[in-house]
Amino acid sequence: MDKNKSIDGLSPRLSKKAPASKSKKPSQKPLPKKAAPRTTPKTVKKITKTSTPKSVKKTPISKPEPILEPTPTPKPTSNLEPISAAEDFLKPVQAFDFDAQTGELKATEKPIKKNSESKVKPEKKPMSKKRKIILWIVIILLLLLIGAGIWLILWGNDIIAKITGGQGNVFDLIFQDEVYEPLKTDENGRTNILAFGTSGYNMEGEEGNGVHDGAQLTDSIMVISLNQDTGDLAMLSLPRDLKASPTCTATGKINEVYWCNNMSGDDEQAGAEALVNEVGDILDIDFQYYAHLNWGSLVSIVDTLGGITVTLDEDINDYYFTKAVFEAGVPYTINGAEALGLARARHGTTSGDFSRGASQQKILIGIKDKIFEKSLSITDIISLANTLGDNLRTNFSIDEMKTLAHLTSDFDFDTIRQVSLIQPESYMTTGTINGISYVLPISGAGNYSRIKTYIAKMFSNDPRTYEDASILVLNGTETVGLASTEQATLEEAGYSNITVGDAPAGEYLETYTLYDLTGTKPGTKKLLEEKYQTTAKPLEELPADITSTSDFVLILGSSEEEK
Repeated sequence: MDKNKSIDGLSPRLSKKAPASKSKKPSQKPLPKKAAPRTTPKTVKKITKTSTPKSVKKTPISKPEPILEPTPTPKPTSNLEPISAAEDFLKPVQAFDFDAQTGELKATEKPIKKNSESKVKPEKKPMSKKRKIILWIVIILLLLLIGAGIWLILWGNDIIAKITGGQGNVFDLIFQDEVYEPLKTDENGRTNILAFGTSGYNMEGEEGNGVHDGAQLTDSIMVISLNQDTGDLAMLSLPRDLKASPTCTATGKINEVYWCNNMSGDDEQAGAEALVNEVGDILDIDFQYYAHLNWGSLVSIVDTLGGITVTLDEDINDYYFTKAVFEAGVPYTINGAEALGLARARHGTTSGDFSRGASQQKILIGIKDKIFEKSLSITDIISLANTLGDNLRTNFSIDEMKTLAHLTSDFDFDTIRQVSLIQPESYMTTGTINGISYVLPISGAGNYSRIKTYIAKMFSNDPRTYEDASILVLNGTETVGLASTEQATLEEAGYSNITVGDAPAGEYLETYTLYDLTGTKPGTKKLLEEKYQTTAKPLEELPADITSTSDFVLILGSSEEEK
């Protein structure tokens, strides 16, 4: 390879051992490696960068004489041609002009300024190889950043488009305002969401060995109702075998409704809206939103969070079908596959599909708890976003999703109300019609009147209605009939289920003393504390000679001032 040609195509730099000639004739012999001129590139650089000599500044301009900074004269060696003065002197210093006609140097009246117009312009210094490499690295990095940004936007838009049905983009998610768009509500001021799940690890229903025949049947149907202003949140699960209006099959169960209206799998909205309408008619609820998930989302979310903790209210022994075996009251940390098994378990349970619905609600609460306690890394967030993008469909807009996420910071999830259709009173039963097993209203097939009344009560905004707390009012004074008078006052204020009596003999110095015996009626507790300007005491502080099965005990006493 030619030694005078660089690898990157740049002009060859001067060798430290021999100066490069301006042109090389073919007949010339290469210089021997041992020869080394005494004039080095360092000397040239020194001449080039030298500022106006001090001697010139002191010499009168009238008799200028060319002054050259002395340079060492190289001694010719054998096999080397003498170096001419023109080759040795690269360019004049800034204090002189070059006369092209006479070939002489003339002192300038004023020092030549940088970038001034002169007859001989200094040659542009070629970019070094090192600088060129750095430049290319910067360019490549910029291209990579731009490419990554474009990819992120496209990827983010794709995920958001999948989730919201095209109702938002990645910029709406990133550049959010502090003002949040209120969620839609029904006439009672509540936001109702229908959440339903289908089997399979993707929206096509694949389970690892092909597509399951019932992949688009809704294995879980859950109603979530919330109040944005108070933070009250209630959940209700419906059994998949509930008898519904006639469907596209002879069976007519509620889990077929979505599939009957989205058989091809390409009309998510039609299937979801059909199920929303059916559940709305059964429960007499106006739904504003829906959310459709599948098995893949549950498994991936739980595993991404590193597992969740659940504590069930009943024993479950469904080993042969889903491997789900749990003991009531014991906290269990489970992974994604175990969460899926629990979500599907209905054998070896107390109430079949109703037990499964309760377990699914426990799983959601476990996911919520883990998200709040875990610091999600960027990898976790990307994984969750990708999981939701592939396994979640909803009619929430991106702004509404941001509002919902913001509201969770105000909700007290410890007070989530799990509404049941079989406890404490049963509104459902099982039966057989034409040899097919169904879940039916207790009032008879197609008669949902009692269920509608019950749901209206449980999804009320007033805790006095949906908690239906029992209150025992005891008279601790000598004033006859004081407890009965207070009972009437409470009933006028909207409370029900009130009993009265006399407190055991003793001194009750406070006008009102309130005791919370169960701790299960937080809404009513708050209202009673505000009404009587006091703080409820726990069961442990209740006087030993007072026994009651009520939720609250209110003792009427006389203060020192009244005595």
